[in-house]
Amino acid sequence: MPICWLLVNESMLQVGKFHTLKVVKEVPFGFYLDGKDQGQILLPGKSAPLGCKLNDDVRVFIYHDSDDRIIATTRTPKVFVDHCAFLKVVSVNKVGAFLDWGLEKDLLVPFSEQTYPMSEGVSYVVYVFCDEETGRLAASTRLSDFLYEEANAKEFSAKQAVELLICGKSDMGYKTIINGSHLGLIYKDEVFKPLTIGHSVKGYIKRVREDGKIDLCFQFHDPTARNTLEEQIIEDLIAHGGLSTLTDKSPADEISKRFNVSKNVYKKALGSLYKQKRILLDKTKVTLVTPKAN
Repeated sequence: MPICWLLVNESMLQVGKFHTLKVVKEVPFGFYLDGKDQGQILLPGKSAPLGCKLNDDVRVFIYHDSDDRIIATTRTPKVFVDHCAFLKVVSVNKVGAFLDWGLEKDLLVPFSEQTYPMSEGVSYVVYVFCDEETGRLAASTRLSDFLYEEANAKEFSAKQAVELLICGKSDMGYKTIINGSHLGLIYKDEVFKPLTIGHSVKGYIKRVREDGKIDLCFQFHDPTARNTLEEQIIEDLIAHGGLSTLTDKSPADEISKRFNVSKNVYKKALGSLYKQKRILLDKTKVTLVTPKAN
């Protein structure tokens, strides 16, 4: 049995998660909770709920204190075991980097779990795990050691809505964590609004490739959406006297700011309007074609 787990009330209690335990003893510095065969677990008075007393059932988070003892708190940390979060380094010493995760004892990222050396004051996306050798919680920036980099059609399907956490950037685009379990990629031409590492956003599965890698997007280029955008462009031109300097050569962030779409989608809508002879296009401007009077 991994030492990350304790036996409490005939059920498994895991370090790094919330559990409901019974108060069995009151002392000047707090309360002890029933840990059955594992003994009693301290809930310090400053962490106890107001009016706490014997025989109360208290919902507590279980972790190790600075003296390496199992301890309880009612405070909610910024992340739980087996989850990812964007956390700031508050100090670095000879054993590793320490992260602020909302509790008194900072969370350790050992040097062996750092993809590259971490710096004080900088925030990183990390995965929190329970070290089976020590039984203590730790964090890692080596996300691919804990998350799946491949999937199949049963796990994800095209157009499926997912929760994304931006965790890295490359020349190709942004590496993201999908629903806390998988890694995927948003190509840079799919990005139409500013993204930063640690940013949580909603997105969609674009495709699961033959090699199992997952491509992501923020929207689908369906005809209905493009037709709606075309009318928005026409309305925008009318509002600006039939002329706009927002062309298919404009920066993606300017296009996103006005129409909340990617540059690629905007270019397709402009192309459609041009083919319909509703607009004129050149490198510097878009001009509304005024229908001739009969």
